[in-house]
Amino acid sequence: MSIVWSLVIIGGLVLLPLVGVEMVGLSGFFAIAVPYAAILIFFAGLLRRVLIWGRAPVPFRIPTTCGQQRSLSWIKPARLDNPSTGLAAVGRMLLEVLTFRSLFRNTKAQLKDGGKLVYGADKYLWAAGLAFHWAFLFTFLRHYRYFVDPVPTIVSWVQSLDGFFQVGVPVIYATNIVLVGALAFLLLRRLRDPFLRYISLPADYLPLLLILAIATTGILLRYVAKTDIIAVKELAVGLVMFNPKVPQGISPLFFVHLFLVCTLFAYLPFSKLMHMAGVFLSPTRNLANTNRMKRHVNPWDRPVNVHTYAEWEEEFHDKIVAAGLPLESSEAKSHGK
Repeated sequence: MSIVWSLVIIGGLVLLPLVGVEMVGLSGFFAIAVPYAAILIFFAGLLRRVLIWGRAPVPFRIPTTCGQQRSLSWIKPARLDNPSTGLAAVGRMLLEVLTFRSLFRNTKAQLKDGGKLVYGADKYLWAAGLAFHWAFLFTFLRHYRYFVDPVPTIVSWVQSLDGFFQVGVPVIYATNIVLVGALAFLLLRRLRDPFLRYISLPADYLPLLLILAIATTGILLRYVAKTDIIAVKELAVGLVMFNPKVPQGISPLFFVHLFLVCTLFAYLPFSKLMHMAGVFLSPTRNLANTNRMKRHVNPWDRPVNVHTYAEWEEEFHDKIVAAGLPLESSEAKSHGK
């Protein structure tokens, strides 16, 4: 039922701008008001999340380690898997962000015949996740050309690299194929695995379906229901310059595409997709493992009035002696003499 509810939500998000633009004539609302509202919600939600994470106390260093810690000079340490310096921690973070190093080591457990639990590699998940994120990044960078004039050189390079094998006109971008394929794999993986399907919630399906709908409408706009690109860029530049207006000649499907993108931006800070910022603030990743090199004192520890054992012996000295119990404190022993 989780995926059914997610599909119903996506269907409603597709129909809403179609009805609003075609029947009610709310093109200005969906082209101007909705994007500005989505950006405000995104940055406000992002700031709120970062402040919550920033205020969370981290009294001790708790990095996740996967290798030999730095110790004696003749023992080779795992500098990236068990970083002992800030520079090594930065290196591990870069590998995590750019190559999903921890996901590469991920294993899956399966019950074979006879109830035997078998562990194995799960490289397909790593490959699909890496392909999706890089394809999404390239697609995001390509779209930057709609918001600026002239187009930066690096964006032109990205666009040329993405369309390096030109098949027909318009050019078929590699990221279009990779993005849809990776999303389809991640979605089918949840649907085919009964154990994964059992624990999946609408919050697990909705982001996949939403991004898949964005990619699908974008591909349809480029290759099927074409729209006026000049008008689209005029609208995008107007939004950036805070002087927006809705030109003529924009396809209704574009308003669906734009509304889905705005929904994704507004949904991001309140979803699991916020790992895009959370990974940089995770103490299990961004800290060096110096627990054995330095003494770490909890800065949030408040001073506490303690009652030591020596003071307890001094307080109950007579009763301890009368009961014939031994005295451990030297002061109490001398007092007894």
